[in-house]
Amino acid sequence: MADGKARRSRVPGARFGADRPAGIGIVGCGNISRRYVQGMRRFPQLRVVGCADVVAELASRLAAESGIEAYSSIDALLADPAVDVVVNITPPFAHASVSIAALEAGKHVYVEKPIASTLAETGAMFEAAARGGLLLGSAPDTFLGSAGQTARAAVDAGAIGEPIGATAFVRHSKAELWHPDPTFLFRPGGGPALDLGPYYVTELVNLLGPVQSVAGFSRIGAPIRTVTAPNRRVDTIEVTTPTHAVAVLRMASGAIVSTMLSFDVWDSHLPFIEVYGEHGTMSLPDPNGFDGDVCVHTHDAESWTVLDPVLPPSGASDDTSVQMLRGLGVADLVDAIDGEPHRASAALARHVLEVLEAVDTSSRTGAVVRVASTVDRPAPRIPIPEEARS
Repeated sequence: MADGKARRSRVPGARFGADRPAGIGIVGCGNISRRYVQGMRRFPQLRVVGCADVVAELASRLAAESGIEAYSSIDALLADPAVDVVVNITPPFAHASVSIAALEAGKHVYVEKPIASTLAETGAMFEAAARGGLLLGSAPDTFLGSAGQTARAAVDAGAIGEPIGATAFVRHSKAELWHPDPTFLFRPGGGPALDLGPYYVTELVNLLGPVQSVAGFSRIGAPIRTVTAPNRRVDTIEVTTPTHAVAVLRMASGAIVSTMLSFDVWDSHLPFIEVYGEHGTMSLPDPNGFDGDVCVHTHDAESWTVLDPVLPPSGASDDTSVQMLRGLGVADLVDAIDGEPHRASAALARHVLEVLEAVDTSSRTGAVVRVASTVDRPAPRIPIPEEARS
């Protein structure tokens, strides 16, 4: 997963490296925490120190399984000088408060997506980071994987010409079938827009640049969801946030993107993301994973071509045990502390959150919503030489 820079040993002037890894403290020990522990252990510049949760039993269980320390409280974790970076994987409603507490304790922070449950909450997060001279990063980091970087290289090299438009389809995660308590996914701060939407919009910004304006419609589908996961903690959920939305995004580049974000489309033949250029089409795999085939069909070709990956895949694209691992974004943040480009940045995540909030705002008001923020496309992990650009 990591490239040469991410695997480097410590060099003069660098704060962290293989011989002095950053101490990672995990706050939030729910369903995804194990993916983080296992995933972060692939990066020598990261060392998972311990974990904490408001439910002490969850922290104790994760610690016992992982061979790390279970702190008696979140405050105890934040007070430990061995913790350099807090990985905040609490439910979305707690993202802002936990991140601010960690920043005020002098820790760098990497927070799960969305960066906060509302755009309004992000201001205090950015202020806390600025006051402490600390870095704030946010998921998703999947665009940094082999597929996202291969697609980025192809766009930058002009493989399909100037991008004119794109489509992106968020299908049902079917969390009711496997998550023990997916209630948060059907409450404000969740829904398909804020749960899966960040993967798609972040990938689109990686490829096409920032979003300028949004027009959308959204609604609640089934008002009650039945949970059938074998280890479920709830049987039904009352839905209080939109579960089906469609939107048009006008990118600052001029490209126009049609999107659907739904927890009501259980089965389909829709693609994940396609980009349409003046010379051809590019098709991307599921942006919720790191790897997979990126395919291009130029107008003068007889068939699709699978592009050679610009980075080695982390594993088979159909192996969810690999594709669902997390940690590359945390390594990205730690490298950025040492002066490398910060790609999975809070600025990118805040822009994406504003875009996704605008879908619901547009639906409620009937107006096209202008996106106030802007952001540069994150630096590619493998820059394209000028001579390779067409």
